[in-house]
Amino acid sequence: MSLSSPASPRESIRRNIADCLLDALEALVHRHRALALDPAPGGEQVDLHAELIIADMAHELALARSALQWHPPLRRG
Repeated sequence: MSLSSPASPRESIRRNIADCLLDALEALVHRHRALALDPAPGGEQVDLHAELIIADMAHELALARSALQWHPPLRRG
């Protein structure tokens, strides 16, 4: 077992941003799987469902990207 130095506050914030993104994407998967259980999906409904998934993912990625820009990684060296 190796001892590692404690994470800096910035690294902790960035790790938290990544955790939030992963949690949000997991919730998105669960939400859309539930929608996919609709017994009679028509062609148009399937297209709208796909667009909703894309929009949700784009939104979550934009939130994470914006948060990470506020907390850039420290440059080492």
